[in-house]
Amino acid sequence: MNVIEIKNLTKTYGKARGISDISFNVEEGEIFGFIGPNGAGKSTTIRTLLSLIYPTSGSATIFGKDTVKFAPEIKKEIGYLPSEVFYYDNMKVKDLLNYSASFYKKDCSKRILELANVMDLDLNKKIDDLSLGNKKKVGIVQGLLHSPKLIILDEPTSGLDPLMQQKFFELLEKENKNGATILFSSHILSEVQRLCNRVAIIKEGKIVTVEKISTLKENTYKKFKIETSSPLDFDYFTISGVNKLERKDNITSFLFKGNVNTVMKKIADIEITNLWIEEPDLEEIFMHYYEKEA
Repeated sequence: MNVIEIKNLTKTYGKARGISDISFNVEEGEIFGFIGPNGAGKSTTIRTLLSLIYPTSGSATIFGKDTVKFAPEIKKEIGYLPSEVFYYDNMKVKDLLNYSASFYKKDCSKRILELANVMDLDLNKKIDDLSLGNKKKVGIVQGLLHSPKLIILDEPTSGLDPLMQQKFFELLEKENKNGATILFSSHILSEVQRLCNRVAIIKEGKIVTVEKISTLKENTYKKFKIETSSPLDFDYFTISGVNKLERKDNITSFLFKGNVNTVMKKIADIEITNLWIEEPDLEEIFMHYYEKEA
C-alpha cells in the first residue's frame, strides 16, 4: 500500500520555476529520502503535498485520499517539520506544545515528556530564550507528539549538533519500527544514506530518478585505490570506464564503471602491495546523476 502517491504534480509561480511533473510513491512503513540541493524544489513539493499551497496541475493522495479535498482530515495523522520554524516568542515551550496537542483531542502529556527527554529539551524555557538548535527540537517534538502515522521532515537536522542528530535519527528509526511512514527531505546526502530505503533525486524542479539506495550503488561506480612497489605510468589505467584517475607517488586511484574483470586483469599484470575496492558514497552517486542529466 502507498501512503503517498504523487502524480504529475506541478506548481508554477509565473515565470519563476517551481516544480514540474513530479511523480513518486512512498510505501507504507518505509523511510523515503527526497534529496537535491537547496532550491531544487523539495520544499515546494512538500508544501504542495500538504496543501499549504495549491498545485497548478497534477494530484496527490495521502492514505488514499486527495490532499486538497480531504486536507483537514489527513493532517490529523501527519507530523510535519518545516525547514524553518517560527513561534510566539513569549510562550513557554510546554505551553506551546500543550497548545499544539489540543488540536488532536487526545492526551499527549506523557508523550511530550518522553520526547523532550530524548531531545534534551527544557520545557520551562521561553521560546525567545532558545537557540536555533533548541527551536528545531521544539519543532521535532511538536511534529511527533500525537504519534502520527506519517512523518514529513523538511531539512530536519539544521541547527542540531552531531550528538543530537544521532539521537534524532535513533528516534526516527524507533518511530518507523512502531509503524510510522517517513518522508525525509534533505540536501545532506549522508543523512539519507543513513536512514532511507529508497530515494527520489530532484534537480531544478524535476525528478531525476527514483531508486532503492542499494540499486543506486550497484549501478554506479566502484572506487579503486592501488598501491604498487614503484610508481605506475599514469596512462596504465586509461581504459574505458575509468574516471577521475589520480596518481600520488605509488598510489593510483580512480572510479570505474563497467565489467570489473577488465580492471582486475590490468591489476593482475602488475606488482601491487595493497588494494582497496569500495562502494562510492551517496555524494558521488548524486553528482554522477546530476552530471549525467547535464
